[in-house]
This record gives sequence, structure tokens and C-alpha cells, in this order.
Amino acid sequence: RGISREPGSRWTEPGCQSCTCQVSIPSSHPILPLAPSRPGMSHHVSWQGGQVLCDTVSCSVPCSHPLPAPAGGCCPTCTGCLHEGVARAEGDVFSPSDGNCTVCVCLAGNVSCLSPECPLGSCPSPSPADCCSCNPEKCNFRGRTYAHGTRFSLDGDDCTTCVCQGGEVECSFTPCPMLDCPQHQRQLGPGQCCSTCRDPPAPAGCFLDDNGVEFPVGQIWSPGDPCELCICQADGSVSCQRTDCVETCPYPIRIPGQCCPDCSAGCTYMGRIFSNNETFPSALDPCLSCICLVR
Repeated sequence: RGISREPGSRWTEPGCQSCTCQVSIPSSHPILPLAPSRPGMSHHVSWQGGQVLCDTVSCSVPCSHPLPAPAGGCCPTCTGCLHEGVARAEGDVFSPSDGNCTVCVCLAGNVSCLSPECPLGSCPSPSPADCCSCNPEKCNFRGRTYAHGTRFSLDGDDCTTCVCQGGEVECSFTPCPMLDCPQHQRQLGPGQCCSTCRDPPAPAGCFLDDNGVEFPVGQIWSPGDPCELCICQADGSVSCQRTDCVETCPYPIRIPGQCCPDCSAGCTYMGRIFSNNETFPSALDPCLSCICLVR
């Protein structure tokens, strides 16, 4: 490539190629001894067949997590660590991505990880920050043994719920539902943990807000219209119904306080009431005589 190289010289070409200049000595030329020459005596050696031999650079990496070769270099370096795709500096302490409280350190290109030693048996603390994943111990409570996570009630007290957590028993009262009745209507029955709403008392009658009158159950009355009758029901409600008048006649008599006209009491003529079979002169013609006949 236009550059002279000394015999035996070695250099690196782009692409991480290691090259060396090799030459061969002619076979007819005697091999000179390596003894020092006498003063004033020189040796001449002629070389021929000079050639360049190249081969890929062989890298010896003495570490487990080397960093990639720096810019312009061919071999990885052990002055840091490459762990899970992340470059770590020399002496860096870190935790792997999967956590589990493992601690790793980068030393001379090697990554060493240590996991915590958990005690056998029970966990020292139920805190989530505890790295040990060990079996929680059982609970001894009032002469009985309960496994971790067991829920139970106290003897004779179903209103208290207990749970075994990491060797300790925690008890709490059973939660009660919210009631929609006032305090004076709540009751707590024997053996019950939570209060219940007492049934409202049966109504003694019907109370009318308009006039403040209370009618007993079964009472019938008219609210002001003689054609409407109301009755007080057993549940305290009021049921009203209108009266249908079916009896008709040409000249009915309307009696105050009655709903339907009376056709058997007499006749109404020109604003006057006449009894049955009563005879009276006509108001239009004095020569005419009228009589009230009920039909």
C-alpha cells in the first residue's frame, strides 16, 4: 500500500487485521554466526521474497462481562462491565432488573452477585421491604395452633373475627351493615352481632293532614261531597270511591245532604216541591189542574 515495512515489523490494519512483514533468506547464502564481528569487518545479508501476512486480531478477554471495544480499538476492555445491556463502571454496585434483593458489583470486568441469606422458619418481619421469602410460622392462640392466613372466631363470640399473620393473631369486630332506620327503631336480638331495624308499629287509624282529624280503622265518612265516601284501611291508608246514581225520573227531588235525587218523595214543579198524589193549579194556566204522580 505504498508504505515500506521493516522485516519482522507488525502493525494493525483497519478491520482489526494484524499484519506482519516476512522475508526469506536465499538458500545459497551462508548463515552468518551471531558472534560479534571483528572491528572493521561488516556483514551483508541480502533479503528476498518479502511478503505481508495478515490475520484477524485475536483478542484475549480475561473477564466475564467486558465492555465493547472503544472507538478505534479491536478488543473489548475489562475496565468496566456490561451487564444486561447496561454499561457499569469499575466498582459500581447495583441490583439486577429482576430485583429479589440481589446485589451485584463490577470488578475488573467481572460481575459478582450476592443474594441475601434468609433465616429458616419464620420471617423476621411481614413488611414488604423484607427480602426474605420464607415460610411464616404458625400461631399459638388460647391453646390452639393456627396456620398462617387462617381466619377464625373466638369461642362463644361470633362477633369477633381473628386472623393468623406471621405468628401473631389479630382480632377485630365483624363489620355491620348500614341501617336506614332511626336509632329508636333499631334492636339487637340475642346471639346477634349487628342491630336490625324493628318493624314499624301497626297504625291505629287514619290521620288526615288537611283538618287534623284521625279516623279509626273501618270508619266511613264523606270528605265534603255527598257523592264520595271514604274508608280508613287497616294499614292506615284512606280509600275513597264516588257513588253512581242510577235512578232517574222527569222531576226528581234533590234533598240537601243526599247524593242522588229522590224520585219517590214527590215532584218538583216550577221551583216548588209537591208530594205524591198532590193536586195543584198550573202556574202557566190557572184553568189547568196538575197532579204529582210518582212513576
